[in-house]
Formats: sequence, structure tokens, C-alpha cells
Amino acid sequence: MTALLDEAATTIVTGGSGWFGRAFLAAIRDGEGDTTGPVGRSGVVRALVPDPGDVEAVLSVLPRAQVHVGDVTEPSALKRLFADGAGASVVHAAGVIHPQRVADFEAVNADGTAGVLAAAKDAGVRRFVHVSSNSPFGVNPTPTDTFRHDEPYHPYLGYGRSKMLAEERVRAAHSNDFETVIVRPPWFYGPWQPLRQTTFFRLIRTGKFPLIGDGSQRRSMVYVDNLVQGVALAERHPAAAGDAFWIADERPYTMLEILATVKQALRDEGFDVADRQVKLPGLASRVAERIDRVLQGRGIYHQEFHVLGEMDKTIACDIAYSRDVLGFDPKIELHEGMRRSIRWCIEQGVQI
Repeated sequence: MTALLDEAATTIVTGGSGWFGRAFLAAIRDGEGDTTGPVGRSGVVRALVPDPGDVEAVLSVLPRAQVHVGDVTEPSALKRLFADGAGASVVHAAGVIHPQRVADFEAVNADGTAGVLAAAKDAGVRRFVHVSSNSPFGVNPTPTDTFRHDEPYHPYLGYGRSKMLAEERVRAAHSNDFETVIVRPPWFYGPWQPLRQTTFFRLIRTGKFPLIGDGSQRRSMVYVDNLVQGVALAERHPAAAGDAFWIADERPYTMLEILATVKQALRDEGFDVADRQVKLPGLASRVAERIDRVLQGRGIYHQEFHVLGEMDKTIACDIAYSRDVLGFDPKIELHEGMRRSIRWCIEQGVQI
């Protein structure tokens, strides 16, 4: 097994109050005292959050975190965040996925990333890990295809384009003195989930989530703890520098399997789950995609049309390269991960 790089004296996390950000900080908390793996660390941890109301969300997870309030588009906020940041490790997870305006995609995901890169480089950061997405690669051309390590860009609408531009800027910034790594997760699931994922559970529980077509379209997903492992390896593995990695669960799942697994996990946690299943033809998704494209062309983003427009498509990736190079080994599979997600909702008093 390849020895990991020494722990950086300072870890800087953007998007600290987000879904992944809090999962990453929770893993640091849970790994206190264990410096043998990639996640545990004893050094300074700084987190950037966009709003003063998010400070407590971070401190409730990792009380020792130094929380900075600001936006990735604000140079003054970034200057404060990266003060005395020489030799630091950066996990850049800030971004927008469902904005109010299409223009926000590029402003935050692309230009914001460029600003974070510049501030990190000026500060003398050692390694910069960028949390990207599957969206720069669009959708798989056939139901059996999977995205590979050397997949060419084919961005899906505004979000995909913005994340592609961000990746291009991250790659261009890489040097021997400023190492960059790209991590590409697909659809997340797990604790710290936002409202949209809770709505997904509720629609499945009540039998209102639509199955598009026959449900054979496949989706790669990643449980947040699996993603934390992948990002931490990208931070610390010497062979990761200048490269990009798909980080996902062991295998893709069909939509039919995803819905059936969530239903079973809900039942296992004591919920009554409707037996009925709404079914829609693939045409419904294709019409939604067409509407989404028209709206985005006019600068308007509509979350429901966007999500429905993707639901008939296969979006699947191959993690073999990440296994071979990083030693990435996802431990949690779909059923267990969904049960943990549901338990977290129950513990937090979140209504499903």
C-alpha cells in the first residue's frame, strides 16, 4: 500500500455547511486521534460558509472548526480564509446546483472556483481538491455504457457547462508547487441531506415518485461516507496530483432498484409505504428536458423540469481507475446507506 502524504497543518473546506461539507467535517470529528487513515487529522480546520446563520451548523458538527463567513465570489472573504495558508490542503466543495438564475451557475461554479484557485495559489497551498460532478460529461449514450477515466466532456445544460469550466480551470492551475486533483461524484445520498432528498423519500413513501419507462436506466450514486473516503484519498495520495477520479458506490443501480430499495429501507425503519407506483412513459421526461432547455436558454432555471428531464437517462460511471490508483474502496451499499439516511432524518426530527 502506498504511503499517504503527511497531514497538512491546515485544512480549508469551502461549502462547509453543505451536504458534503458537513459529512466531511463530521468524519474529521469522528476520526480525532486517528492519523493512520486519510480522514483523521489533528491540525487546524477552517470552513467557509455563505451566511452567518450557517456558522452554528458547522460548529455543531466540528466544534473546533474555524468558521469564516463569505462567498466564493468575494475576493476579500477568500483573502481572509487563506491567510497563513501556506502548505494547507484545500477541499473546494462550494457550488450551486439548483439556483434561481442560470447565470448563477457560471458565476459561482466556474468564476467562483477560479477565485478560490487564485487565492489558494497566492497563499502557497500544497494541494487543492475540487469536488466536481458527473454533469460535465452529460448522460451515457446507451443504457449499458459507463463513464471512464478518460471520458471526453459533453456537458449537460447550464450546470454541466459550469462544472466543466471549473474543471478546466482546476487542471490549468496544476503545477509541481500547486497540486490540483478533481473528484467526480454522482448523485449523493446520506446524512446531512437537503430538502430535495427528503422530498424524494416522501414521494417514494406516498407512492408519488414517478418511475420513468421500465426503470432499467442506471444511475451511479455515492453514499456520503464513501465520498468522504474518496476526497480524503485525493487529498493525501501522492499519485493523485494532477489527475481526476470518479468516486461512487461499488456499482450503478437501475432506477427500479433504487425505488425498491428506498421503499424497503423505509419499511425497515417503521414507515408505512404505499404499494402503488406512479409510472410515466419516457416521453414525459423528454418533454421536460425540452422545456428545461428552452427555459435555460432564456436564463430561467426550473428545478422540477430539470430533474424530471434527467429521469429517463443513464448516468453511470466506472470507479476501477480510482480503485487502482487511490485504493478507493466504497464500504456502504445502497440499502444500508438509505437506512442510515432515513435514521438521520428521524434523529433530526425531519418529516419524511
